This record gives sequence, C-alpha cells and structure tokens, in this order.
Amino acid sequence: MRRRQFLSLLAPITMLACTEDVVPPTEITSEEALEATEPPQVGAPSQDDRKRQAATNNAFAFEIYEHIDRPGENVAVSPVSISTALTMAWAGAKGETEAQMRKVLHLEGTRDEVLARTAKTLGALQTSKDYELAIANRLFGEKSSAFEGGFLDESKKHFGAPLAPVDFKNDADGSRKQINAWVEKQTKQRIKNILPEGSLDNLTRLVLVNAVHFVAAWQTPFSQERTEKQAFHTSSSADPIDVSMMFGRIDARLAEKDGMKLLSLPYAGGTMSMVIVLPNDADALEKGSPMTLASFEALRSAATDGEVDVVLPRFEIDPASPVALVDVLAKLGMPLAFDADKSDFTGISNPSNPDERLSIAKVFHKAFVKVDEKGTEAAAATAVAMSGKGAAPTDVPSFRADRPFMFFIVDELSGLVLFRGTVRDPSKK
Repeated sequence: MRRRQFLSLLAPITMLACTEDVVPPTEITSEEALEATEPPQVGAPSQDDRKRQAATNNAFAFEIYEHIDRPGENVAVSPVSISTALTMAWAGAKGETEAQMRKVLHLEGTRDEVLARTAKTLGALQTSKDYELAIANRLFGEKSSAFEGGFLDESKKHFGAPLAPVDFKNDADGSRKQINAWVEKQTKQRIKNILPEGSLDNLTRLVLVNAVHFVAAWQTPFSQERTEKQAFHTSSSADPIDVSMMFGRIDARLAEKDGMKLLSLPYAGGTMSMVIVLPNDADALEKGSPMTLASFEALRSAATDGEVDVVLPRFEIDPASPVALVDVLAKLGMPLAFDADKSDFTGISNPSNPDERLSIAKVFHKAFVKVDEKGTEAAAATAVAMSGKGAAPTDVPSFRADRPFMFFIVDELSGLVLFRGTVRDPSKK
C-alpha cells in the first residue's frame, strides 16, 4: 500500500500543475493566513466564457444534487463551490485520474483554458455593486512538505490563493481549527466547522480552501407588515404547519409547464435572481427529483415578464454538519482520485518516494441560505481532503409556495447556478 499522504481541499480553488520547481509552503505567515486577498486581476470574461462556464457548472450541479438531496430534509448546496474546489485539484491531476475528474466535472478545453475561464467568470461575478459576492481562496500546506512551483504560481495568479504554512504532522487538530476559523471569517460567521473533528491527521499535506458569501436585496422587497402565519403543506397526507408567509405584488418572470410552476424573483439590479420551482404535487419531491437540467432550462426559457402576486415562506437552511462527498463523487465516475494506491496528483506534489504521493481523502461541503422580506444571504464552503392575503380579485397571476419547492440562485447574464436547494419544511433549518 503506497501513498498514505493526503490532500485536503476546503471549498473551490483552482490551481495549475507544473513540475518545473518545488517549493516549501513559506509564502505567508500564520497570521496572514486568516486574512482574505483581493480577487486576482485576470481580465473580463467574454460572453462565450460565461456561457461555457455556466454549462460546465450546471451540468455538474444537477448530477451531484441527485445524490446530495435527502428526502424529508431542507437542503442547500453551492455547485460553484464544489466544482471549483475539485477543478483546483483536477489541475494537479495526471493520467486517468485527470481524465475521470474532467468527465465528472464536464470540463472542456486545455488546463490553461479551463483555469482562465473559471477565474475570469468568478472574478467578474464579484465586481457588481448590486449585490455582495465574495469568493475567497487559500492553500494550507504542511510546512515541511514541498509542492510544485508551477502549481502554486498558477493558484495565486488565477485565484488569489496564496499558500499558508501549517503543522499537520505535529498539530493536525490545531491546523483544522485554523482552517475552520478562516472559512468562518470569510463567510461572515455563517459556515462553521467545515472540517469536522478528526477529519485531518498527521498524514494530511495540503488543504485547498474556498469560501463563498452572497448577500442580495430583492428588487421589490416584501412588506414586513404583510407577513403572517399561514399553512404550509409538507405533504399531501401530513397536517399542515403554520409558517411565516411573505406577501407581495412583484414584477417577476413566471412559467408553468409539465406539472411545475417557475417564478424568477430578481434581486436589485436584475443581474441575479432567485428561481423557485414549485411542483403542483406536494409529494413530487419525495418521489425523486422531477427537475433535470433540460427541464429547468426549458421552464426558464418559457417564463414571461409581468406582475405576480407572490406568497413565499421565510426560510433559513443552516445544517449542523457538512456533507461528505467522497462516495458521491466516486459513484459519479472519479474513484481514482480517492484511491491511495492509484491516484496521480504529481502535478501538485511529486516526491521521490512514491509512498508519499497524494490522494484525496475527504471532500466536505456546507451551505447556508436565508431568505426574508429584504432579500437573501447565502454562504458555502467545500473541503476536499487528500488524505392568500390582501389583494382584491384581479387578473394578476399568482404564485403561492405553500408546499415543498426547489430554489436556485442564478446569474442572469450566463445562467450559472450559484446555489441550489430544496425547502420541504420552512419551520426547520
């Protein structure tokens, strides 16, 4: 059995592999490791860049969600966070390991093209003054280990992810707490304990971290004075529960097709929206996901503009623990990345002793989403470890989310899905 050293990644970061130089992780101090860096200056994406990045991200998003969604529970994920973290690891993969990861992540083009397109698109999303979106990246490396210089250079160049030295060998749990503190700070205290106790050990060599934090106000806020307790039907057979329902007449986009309604609620500025998909059948989400990427895009394309009388529950999704993704990703088609005997991440670290080569040991993801009258706050991190109220009768159409529904936070310029989730019971987190 070889390769007992492990690579860990926290949230989305991307790095380019290169074998020209190897350097120890001494770029920044431990104190500086907790600070965020400005997004790298990588230039603006073309519209084709945006569309291709959205296609890559969304294809992966819909496939992985099928395996993450849990019947009976509220669920939230950030596909961007997961896919970017894995793309970072992919950039240091070689051979069949690289090929499997490329297929699962739906990556197209050369490494340089993929990394540049990802960096430009994510960078552009952070420039809007209409909403707050922060995507922060960091590498935490074992202070005595050597990593490929090209990998470190490209990580910093494309994603503003410098390398912070930590002591996994002698203080793995202290290093875990330091990484968790960084993620908590970057997400404004919304994502806590992304790395659970015992998730790192003295064989961990590298943790790649990305944290995403999003805050946006509705283009047309709901009136708090109109919010009141109303019935929400968690299923067709269960007794309804009373939850805080928001009411508003809002300029939005609305569609209905194949037993589902879609409402696209714009955030201020109109470049981001929350898209809500409401099955007519209250039990539809427990029978298996009725939403494919093709049906989602078809519904969005069919939506028309106009005033809509909206009834929507307040909700907050804040899971107590992260979701472990290794088994899910292996089932999707990239088992080699987790095989300590066969994985090839020599683009990240290429030690002379093959027993010290890297494999991915764990992948963790956690997302927070809060929706109220003012707007939405959402945050996420992914870790991959190697190792009826008010209005008189009217012709205005209505959208009443009083049963389980799906939601998506979408960049309108590209169609890229930043966050996705399911609300089955708004009274629970």
